[in-house]
Amino acid sequence: MTEFIHEPVMLEECLDGLAVRPGGIYADGTLGGGGHSEGILVRLDSTGFLVGIDRDGDAIAAVEKRFDKNRPGKNYKLVREKHENIKQVLDGLGIAAADGFLLDLGVSSHQLDTPERGFSYRFDAPLDMRMDVRDSLSAYDIVNGYAERDLAVLIKTYGEERFAKRIARLICRQRADAPVRTSLQLAQLIESAVPRTKKSPSHGHPAMRTFQALRIAVNGELTGLAQTITDMAGLLTPGGRICIITFHSLEDRIVKQTFKHLADPCECPRDIPYCVCGKKPQLSIITKKPVRPSACELELNPRSHSAKLRISEGVIT
Repeated sequence: MTEFIHEPVMLEECLDGLAVRPGGIYADGTLGGGGHSEGILVRLDSTGFLVGIDRDGDAIAAVEKRFDKNRPGKNYKLVREKHENIKQVLDGLGIAAADGFLLDLGVSSHQLDTPERGFSYRFDAPLDMRMDVRDSLSAYDIVNGYAERDLAVLIKTYGEERFAKRIARLICRQRADAPVRTSLQLAQLIESAVPRTKKSPSHGHPAMRTFQALRIAVNGELTGLAQTITDMAGLLTPGGRICIITFHSLEDRIVKQTFKHLADPCECPRDIPYCVCGKKPQLSIITKKPVRPSACELELNPRSHSAKLRISEGVIT
């Protein structure tokens, strides 16, 4: 197994965005390689506390080992769970409110660079893509089990792939003879489905969008995101911060719209001069436009090129 290393995207921007207080309580809902969490811990004193959450057992084990060695103060708790269950995790730890939450969405570098996880179209590995290997649904199940129409809709919806129907059709023709078993086999099928005139290095590998779609579907990455944000807002102390990094338009749209709804939840008709529904704002949006990686970071970490950081703050009453 490769070492669990993940270069934290926009680390300083996140730490500044969280406005970390030395004695505060913070939760990282996507622990990954632990870079953001470690940055938070550095800014905490002995009275502060961090909760790190990740569904990937490899992430939990690797970061636990590193933190035990480098940060023996034990003012943290690492929990193997999905960020959708962040409220239950904090309840289980007796934490009623937190001063900050962080989500770094998407797939980690470790998951991409570990061939046997099946996330990457660069390696010949069994089709898997499960962030939590305890889950039953894998990319193999979707590729070889979904009806052609359902497969095309999934690729179009989650991958925003214009050639979704062609790709789904070719996959189904192939699996009629034998199952599509490996990531490289699938990548080659997708590449052959995309017209030669539409292939360009500037657009990335032809399989990129389909692999994104499968990964999102396997891990249910979008289904619980809005509720996660709502739960975090409900647990946020006044003046506390939520920082969320996204990597594609689908998840960024959910973050943007959920922040907007929590900042302006009023459902009264616009022609009524004052609010009568009684719904109060929970958040104030700090970043009207998302923060993007610096030119220096883009050069050092090309995987950060599509990252967007949005920040909101708990309403101070």
